[in-house]
Amino acid sequence: MSAVKIFGHQNPDTDTITSAIVAADIESRLGNDAKSFRLGEIGAETKYALEYFGAQAPELLEKLEDGEQVILVDHNEFQQSAENIGNAHILKVLDHHRIANFQTESPLYYRAEPVGCTATILNKVYKENSLEITKEMAGLMISAIISDTLLFKSPTTTEEDIDAAAELKEIAGVDLESYGIEMLKAGASTHDKSAEELITGDAKSFDMGVKTTRIAQINVVDVDEVFERRAEIEDAINKQIDTEGYDLFVLVVTDILKSESKVLSLGKESGAVEKAFDVSLDDNTAVLEGVVSRKKQVVPNITKALS
Repeated sequence: MSAVKIFGHQNPDTDTITSAIVAADIESRLGNDAKSFRLGEIGAETKYALEYFGAQAPELLEKLEDGEQVILVDHNEFQQSAENIGNAHILKVLDHHRIANFQTESPLYYRAEPVGCTATILNKVYKENSLEITKEMAGLMISAIISDTLLFKSPTTTEEDIDAAAELKEIAGVDLESYGIEMLKAGASTHDKSAEELITGDAKSFDMGVKTTRIAQINVVDVDEVFERRAEIEDAINKQIDTEGYDLFVLVVTDILKSESKVLSLGKESGAVEKAFDVSLDDNTAVLEGVVSRKKQVVPNITKALS
């Protein structure tokens, strides 16, 4: 029997990639044959973390065969997963997002906790099984926590995330503030990315009632750097709306230093953003003060607005 495949969501971010690697390490330590994979290209922030801690990027999962055994990390919604996930045998899920559009034929181990990052859960799994955490794995988990919590500035941050990072930094041998800022900055430049790469690099689809919403997020240190290219970005978004049939496409450009976001809302349901955040769109854009989290602030508010 082939190794259990472990992977996170499409358009992988740092938590998705590192959690797949870490979960595979845990499974191997427990005596199980498992291998990490990815469902898309790796971004600059994640590359920085992998290179800093000397970790290899997971192999790209080209095809998932019917009945293959898999473990999902950092996601559960089928539309965010591998193309053939409905026909796979899901053994485990380790996640920190809402649960939606998920069902299996067989019982499974399902662990979803309201924390800021999947890595925070994996840190507990190591300790629960009395497994030693190497410097490499500690560094990858720290990178994921910093990324998902925006260096603890995101409202998704919990005391468990902060405590986990404090434990792991001692093993990894890094200063959280200096390493975190450098890692976040590594992923913040947009000059070398095409408009299509910007709107797909960290994008997820959500079924909200009978509406399908696509929400993409870009973390930057200069919001204007993105909106200077607004015309080509709008063209790329409208092409995706026409091709995929999205009712709403929201691009969230988050200033990681100011802890706020500027959104671009397009599609026939674009007005839902006004209702969701009690703002008025000016030429399809609005500044959302204090909004940095797609999971905790953007998705729940838009879901309510569309219901």
